[in-house]
Amino acid sequence: MANEVVKLILEDGTEYTGKSFGSLRAVSGEVVFNTSMTGYPESLTDPSYKGQILTLTYPLIGNYGVPGSEEKDGMPAFYESYAIHISGLIVSDYSFDYSHWNAKMSLDEWLKKHDIPGIYGIDTRALTKRLREKGTMLGKIICEGKDVPMYDPGKENLVAQVSTKEVKVYGNGKYKITLIDCGVKYNIIRNLIERDCTVSLVPWDYDFTNDEYDGLFISNGPGDPKMCTATIKYLAKAYEKNKPVYGICLGNQLMALAAGADTYKLKYGHRSHNQPVILKDTDKAYVTSQNHGYAINNNTLPKDWEPLFLNLNDNTNEGIKHKTKPFFSSQFHPEASSGPVDTEFLFDDFLGKVKELANKKG
Repeated sequence: MANEVVKLILEDGTEYTGKSFGSLRAVSGEVVFNTSMTGYPESLTDPSYKGQILTLTYPLIGNYGVPGSEEKDGMPAFYESYAIHISGLIVSDYSFDYSHWNAKMSLDEWLKKHDIPGIYGIDTRALTKRLREKGTMLGKIICEGKDVPMYDPGKENLVAQVSTKEVKVYGNGKYKITLIDCGVKYNIIRNLIERDCTVSLVPWDYDFTNDEYDGLFISNGPGDPKMCTATIKYLAKAYEKNKPVYGICLGNQLMALAAGADTYKLKYGHRSHNQPVILKDTDKAYVTSQNHGYAINNNTLPKDWEPLFLNLNDNTNEGIKHKTKPFFSSQFHPEASSGPVDTEFLFDDFLGKVKELANKKG
């Protein structure tokens, strides 16, 4: 029942009291936030949020409902996957009335359909400030008679939970792209199809080293990159070839590990739609969407690799590139849905390298 009193309890003992919407049950996970003004259907279906309780900082949520389940190119037309991946949702003010030309149900109904609890009436500004001051924290949503122990999703191989279990093919373009699914957002696939690609989506632990492809792509995903040992092993073998390689978010970290560099857990993580990054050794800055808790240690990059982008807030790594081979990556999301799309040109950069080598071969 909506409006029942529920609590959010952080691992440091801080409590927030609110009211229930969505499914009425207790859950635990890592508490994170998202600063976007719109796009909650996309965020909730992003596999990178697996195991996380998501706080939406924009005050009013639910006013435009949830879109339908129509498909295009073998994918949901309006979502980033087929499932809601967050463990719970926290908002300041939930709108029980919604209006939008594309809405098919309310956010409350959608959460109930997927058995995801929500809590509203929380001061999300105060909560976000606490997360920024204290750093990464676990938390749980509980209600009367229902409690759960604190759960740390970072101790599990979350990539294995969200990755495809079989090879799937999307599009029918000229250029063959092998896409390693570590928790892919479907907007990555859409961007590749729009650029004349046939995309083979493969499991995170799939041995692609003997496959024929024009370019290799490593997706975003949740959790600690060091748990993806199979992906790292096969990536290292792929570097022996001259085929273009591009990685996003977790893919950025996996590329660094495969090159021999190291990653570490950030105290805060980057959790917003407005993270500023700069192209190294230039004055070109971009606004980006991010959700990650790990970063590459720039000091551990081998001599053949170098940083490509840096975060303007804390100077942490936001991408790497090989000095001579067509390998590069970004920690942020150029495919960001619901935006910003300031860095979507990186898909064109990747396809430019793909086309150059494919045409030489042809």
